[in-house]
Amino acid sequence: MSPPSPSLLINLFLLCPVVAANLTFSLSQFNPSPAFPPSDPYLFLSTSSRARALGLKQARRRRTRSGAANSSSFVDTPLFSLSYGGYSITLGFGTPPQPLPLVFDTGSSLVWFPCTSRYLCSRCSFTGVSKVRPFIPHLSSSARIVGCSNQKCGWFFGGNVASQCGHCGTQANCTCPPYIIEYGSGSTGGILLTDTVTFPRGKAEAGILVGCSVSSVRQPAGIAGFGRAKESLPAQLGARRFSYCLQSRKFDDTPVSSKLVLETGPGRSGRKSAGTSYTPFLRNPDKSIPAFQEFYYVLLWKVVVGSKQLKLPYKFLVPGADGNGGTIVDSGTTFTFMEKPIFEIVAKEIEAQMGEHRRSIATEMKTGLWPCFNISRTKKVQFPGLGFRFKGGAEMALPQENYFALVGDTGDICFTVVTNDGTGPESGGGSGPAIILGSFQQQNFYVEYDLENKRLGFRKQNCIKR
Repeated sequence: MSPPSPSLLINLFLLCPVVAANLTFSLSQFNPSPAFPPSDPYLFLSTSSRARALGLKQARRRRTRSGAANSSSFVDTPLFSLSYGGYSITLGFGTPPQPLPLVFDTGSSLVWFPCTSRYLCSRCSFTGVSKVRPFIPHLSSSARIVGCSNQKCGWFFGGNVASQCGHCGTQANCTCPPYIIEYGSGSTGGILLTDTVTFPRGKAEAGILVGCSVSSVRQPAGIAGFGRAKESLPAQLGARRFSYCLQSRKFDDTPVSSKLVLETGPGRSGRKSAGTSYTPFLRNPDKSIPAFQEFYYVLLWKVVVGSKQLKLPYKFLVPGADGNGGTIVDSGTTFTFMEKPIFEIVAKEIEAQMGEHRRSIATEMKTGLWPCFNISRTKKVQFPGLGFRFKGGAEMALPQENYFALVGDTGDICFTVVTNDGTGPESGGGSGPAIILGSFQQQNFYVEYDLENKRLGFRKQNCIKR
């Protein structure tokens, strides 16, 4: 499917005319991608994790042309589990509010949703999202198309907005150019709007920049961008921090709910959450690729398997002047991704410490994961530990269920970290982040993005809602 043309997007809008607190949300597992047989969820997850990683690493392709609160408060909302895959939140947009479920994503910034009754989605399966309805702009009295002279147009297009708005001349009401965003799993395009967003319990914020997508490829549902750019939802709300606690995945439609909290307005600077370890956020030095500035980089400097501290190639650990390397934290990636040279060091040590348990090659081919082992004949298995050590001394010691998964009924377990195939430029230290810390490894951890103090915090926590 070719990207939507500006004339198509504008014509669709002519057909559909546009007339501080802490926020807590429920996060749900979400599967906006084509359905896979229930017996093969790991193949879907490993494949989609690699595709997501490729999209983040090729972030230079992600975007092309075609109000802070007065007092400290919280918004608390559920993240609902609909199926295997990512997590979603439901927000209301427009006046009156139109509720829409969106994929929760810390790896991108724009909030966008399917828009207009003529929304088109090529190669999309609506399995698991059959109730998703598009936003209808003409039913919202507060929806406004963003103009080229609006500074929010510049939020998204940055320094390119002047050249892209060159066609406006002296027109006062010239429309901001249509956007196209490419993800590892697909793309979307539309027109930028401002409108009111309504959170659970009725809190509303007006004038929020959103994307009204009228055409997508493999993106049937919208995305709530929680990245570091100005157009992200936390930035527009003036959030000081946000946090979540992801419950373990069930790989079915069990209605498991996690929780997302945003804290806005002034508060006590430097405050730390009890029992939480912190590591500072980094910035990618390559400012020529805007998407790299959206990512939450941290310095992962050691991986520990069992009691052995592994020596990793330094060039992968810190983003260089060319923008390549480093570690990002991403809620939209399921299984943690490591570039081949790092992954092989970790996986080989895992294999060495599994002792005499034989590799299950058939399961590896079926799931896209490796190494996998057969443990059916062993009464008690001693799994090697896995830990990540970050700058500042913070250490994430993972529970065994966060990096090993029991696959099928054959007694096979698989290591749930993925890599590339080693044939592309990434195998030698190629484009973008070298390590992407995914949501599977973040299960049953309280994870805090302290935006005010530019740091990531985490601690082990049972995320089951009591």
